[in-house]
Amino acid sequence: MSTESNGSSESSGDETLRVAAERAASTRVRNIADFTDLPIPPDTANLREGPDLNPACLALLPLVGVWRGEGEIVYPTIEGPYRFGQQVVFCHDGRPFLRYEARAWLLDSDGAVIRPAARESGFWRPQPDDTIELLAVHGTGIMEIYYGRPRNQTSWELATDAVVRTSSAKEVTGAHRLYGIVDGDLAYVEERAMVGQPIQPHVSARLRRVIG
Repeated sequence: MSTESNGSSESSGDETLRVAAERAASTRVRNIADFTDLPIPPDTANLREGPDLNPACLALLPLVGVWRGEGEIVYPTIEGPYRFGQQVVFCHDGRPFLRYEARAWLLDSDGAVIRPAARESGFWRPQPDDTIELLAVHGTGIMEIYYGRPRNQTSWELATDAVVRTSSAKEVTGAHRLYGIVDGDLAYVEERAMVGQPIQPHVSARLRRVIG
């Protein structure tokens, strides 16, 4: 994922968006399940349904959808690497933010599910100066505030500004994330500083669009 913003990277970004649009032809009729009897519109992960995407979120438009795939966990304090499956949801209700949810499950060497794993939810909040605020809350008792910005049309980089944890949560002091659309898929890598270790690679995954 190049940080350059020259004509070559823009052409690459256009091609990536074209591939994603072609792949979405098979997922465009699906959407996330939601209650339909609320007095307000439900969230949508499908840009063809529900409220229009807020103009403030246009820089995040390629992320909107539901994504599923597999990834790998590594860290000096674990015996891994471990494989995991994951679903990530980016949806909206027409206001200037995206709702974000990620659910993972551990896999054995044959790809069978072992048990549920990490859960995370929050909001991506784009700002007028192109800054992105990400609030992420983990089921393990940790809340993180990230700041970042788009690197180009199809990649986004964020790093923690603050980490808050409950008394029962493990020690986490910082994290850095890079997301990108690669040949129509959502790929990301995360570096993390925790349990006395310096910041270093921890999680990576590549997810295929299933809705949107």
